[in-house]
Amino acid sequence: MFSRLFSAAILAFFILGGSAQAQIQQIQFRVPTKLPDPRGEFVRLCVPHMMGRWAHPESVCSCLHDFAAARVEDPDLREALLRGIGETGVPTIETDWVPASKQSEIGATFSKIAKPTLQCMFEPLN
Repeated sequence: MFSRLFSAAILAFFILGGSAQAQIQQIQFRVPTKLPDPRGEFVRLCVPHMMGRWAHPESVCSCLHDFAAARVEDPDLREALLRGIGETGVPTIETDWVPASKQSEIGATFSKIAKPTLQCMFEPLN
């Protein structure tokens, strides 16, 4: 009888212990992970292309992100524009970067961002 009680106690201990461990693991998965900041990542990619061209490359890149690219409502075109600036340092959109149905909008996108782009590059905010 004693051995049965002892065996049941040990079994209960392992079952409850495993349950508690599973709860702890669930809590650990709920902790939010720090996702990369898309704006910060853009500036990090853009700045090396602006070095030597501008006195304050971080300001120019931040301005391009916040004012020029923000004028583009379409997410595919905006993403392509940010990619082009981040990879080359100048507003660029490769046709391969946008769906075929939106490629005709590339010219209008550049017209929309022309003024804020020039302001970012030649009249930066202090």
